[in-house]
Amino acid sequence: MATTLAPETVWQRLGIPRLTGNGRFVSASLIDSLGTGLIMAFTLVYFARTTSVSVTAIGAAMTLARLLALPASLVVGPLIDRFSARRTAAWGNLVSVVGYLGFLAAQSVWQIVVVVFLVQVGHTTYWTSSSGLVVLASPEDRRTSWFGFMTALRNTAMAIGGALAAFAFALGEGTALNAIVIGNAASYVLAATLLFLWRPPHQEQQADETVREAADTTVPEAAADKTVPEARDGGGQEAPLPRAGYATVLRDVSYSLLIGVNATLVFGQMLIKVLLAIYIVDALELPAWTAGALIVVNAVLVSLTQTLVSKRTEKARMTRAIMLASVLNAAAFGLFAVLYVTPDAVTYAGLFLAMAVFTLAEVIAFPAVETLSVSMAPRHIRGRYLATYQLSWTVGEIAAPGLLTFLLARGEVLPMLFLLGLSLVAIPLLLALERRAHTTTTIGERA
Repeated sequence: MATTLAPETVWQRLGIPRLTGNGRFVSASLIDSLGTGLIMAFTLVYFARTTSVSVTAIGAAMTLARLLALPASLVVGPLIDRFSARRTAAWGNLVSVVGYLGFLAAQSVWQIVVVVFLVQVGHTTYWTSSSGLVVLASPEDRRTSWFGFMTALRNTAMAIGGALAAFAFALGEGTALNAIVIGNAASYVLAATLLFLWRPPHQEQQADETVREAADTTVPEAAADKTVPEARDGGGQEAPLPRAGYATVLRDVSYSLLIGVNATLVFGQMLIKVLLAIYIVDALELPAWTAGALIVVNAVLVSLTQTLVSKRTEKARMTRAIMLASVLNAAAFGLFAVLYVTPDAVTYAGLFLAMAVFTLAEVIAFPAVETLSVSMAPRHIRGRYLATYQLSWTVGEIAAPGLLTFLLARGEVLPMLFLLGLSLVAIPLLLALERRAHTTTTIGERA
C-alpha cells in the first residue's frame, strides 16, 4: 500500500488532501459541479421561457430523455477500461457541450428530448468516471479523505450553481438566458481541456490509468489470477488480459452485496430530494420554510464537516463505518416518524436534531462506500465495476420518487418507516460482505 510520509500541514489536519499536481482535476470537478447545479434548476424554466412548448410537455420530454440515457453508464464502463477515466470524463464533458449548445436551437418536444439526452449522457459519463479520477489523484492510503474532499467540493459547487440558476431566472428572457447556456458550454470546454492536460502526480496512479492488469484485488472471485504484466498507454506492447465483461461483475457476489448496501443509502438520500418538503408541509403541517431551512442546514454541515469526518474514518474499517452510518440513518428516520405525534415546539427542535443525525450518517457513509467501490474492483475492468455501481445510483434515483410517494399516499409516516427498515437492511449485507472477504482475500485492509 502507498504511504504518505511528508508532515501534515494545517490543511491536511482539517481533512483537505494534498492537491499538488491535481489542481487541474480539482478545477475541472469544480466547474462540472457548478454547471450541474446550475442546469438542474435551470433547464425546465429555460425551455419554458424560450420555446412555445407547454411546461407539461417539457417535463415529459426531460423525463423521456433521462430514461433513454439510463443505459449510458454501461457503455461508459468499457470506455474507462479502454481509454482511462481521465480521457473518458473529458469526452463526457464535450458531449455535454454539444447538448448545451443544442439548447439554443431546440424549439420542439423532440428537439428538447435530443439535447437533454446529450447533456444527460455527458453528465453520466463524467460521474461514472469520477471515482476513477479520485483513484488517479490520490495515494491509496488517502482515498477516503479524497472522496470526502470531493464530496464537499461538489456539494458546495452544486449549491452555488443552484443559487446562480435562481439569480438567472430574474434576468428575464431570450438573450440573457442564452448567454448563460453559452457560458455553461464554454465552462465545460475548459473542464474537458483541464482533464486532457492533467497528469496525475503519483506514478502508481499513472499506471492505474494506463496499465491493463489484474493486480491484487479486494474481490474474492478475482483473487486467483493477479500476475498480468504491465503495459503502458502510448508505448510498448499491451499484455494479454483475461477476457472479462459485465458477466464478471454480475458473478461477483461481494460487489453485488456492496451495490445492495449502496442502494439503501441512495434511497435514504431521497429524503432531501423527494420526501422532506411534502412530509413537513402535509404530514407535520408546518410551514414550507422549515424544509428549506433543514436543507440549508444539511448543505452547510456537509460542507463544514465532510473533510474532517472523512479524515477521522480513513483508518477505520470501511464496512464498520458504513454500518455506523446505517444505524444513524435509521435513528434519523425513526425520529422523523416520531415527530408526527409530538407538539409543534418539540417537532421543530426534533426536525433539526433529526437532520443533524441524518447529515452525520451521510458524511460518514459515502466516502466509505466510494472507497470500497474502487478498492473492490479489479484494475483491468474497474470501469465496468464502477459503471455498475453508478447504475445503482441512477436506478435508485428513478425508482425512489414513485415508491416513496406511493407509500405517502397510503400513510403519512410509512415512507419514514420504510427508510428506517431499509437502512437496517444494510447491516446484514455488510456482515455478509465481511464474511466473504475473510474466506479468501480481505478487503485490502479497508473492510
